[in-house]
Amino acid sequence: MKILFLGDVMGRAGRAAITADLPRLRAEWRLDFVVVNGENATSGMGLSGDHAKLLFDAGADVVTLGDHAFDQKDMLTYIEKEPRLIRPLNFSKAAPGAGARIFTATGGRKVLVAQVLGQVFMKRAFDDPFSALDAVLRQYPMGGQIQASLIDIHCEATSEKMATGHFCDGRASIVVGTHTHVPTADAMILPGGTAYLSDAGMCGDYNSVIGMEKTEPLRRFITGMPKARFSPATDAATLSGFYVETDDRSGKATKIAMVRQGGRLAPAGPA
Repeated sequence: MKILFLGDVMGRAGRAAITADLPRLRAEWRLDFVVVNGENATSGMGLSGDHAKLLFDAGADVVTLGDHAFDQKDMLTYIEKEPRLIRPLNFSKAAPGAGARIFTATGGRKVLVAQVLGQVFMKRAFDDPFSALDAVLRQYPMGGQIQASLIDIHCEATSEKMATGHFCDGRASIVVGTHTHVPTADAMILPGGTAYLSDAGMCGDYNSVIGMEKTEPLRRFITGMPKARFSPATDAATLSGFYVETDDRSGKATKIAMVRQGGRLAPAGPA
């Protein structure tokens, strides 16, 4: 199975890049399944129902969220009627929606998608991500009723992301990090057959401070004094992510590639 994961969509620039480029990539790379992290797609803070629909219409099969999952208030109700949205497993037990679901890819093949929030350096302590993942992975082992599984680990610390990768090695097809908006260079297949990348980067304008227009972040770093709200940068965006091919019988990764398309970053993708 050919699976594409795209990192955090950042504001208008990220949405425009998804709309313009994802349909082409689906066709050119003959993708079977696409997952997009959309938690910054609306003004850099959360995801609205209208913008979720835009991502689905552009070719996303599933959209994951993150710690800003419910910053846009309409998501509290929209997620209940849109099963293709995945919020973190270890969010509040009162949160609407689901943190893991089985989806259907081309040819009727089944894919598990789950997301967890990390605990290290996050603004508030979320429930243990490892025990949350363990319960799901025990229920849906690779090589069983699903043909592939993807885990989005949304957190600050690369060490916690790496620990999650090793914890899931041989139990999930893909573990990919989101949240820090900078693509890492450690794409690899772990010994047990799990494709791993610490951070997929963002789908946004990289002539920025992690997707935000530079003036206000620079002012705060230099003076320590806020003057205005952050606003997403709006120049041409780079689509950043992770391409993985998996074996349908075992669920293990067989081929991986970093993805960078358009914008300012050097291009990359599957050969």
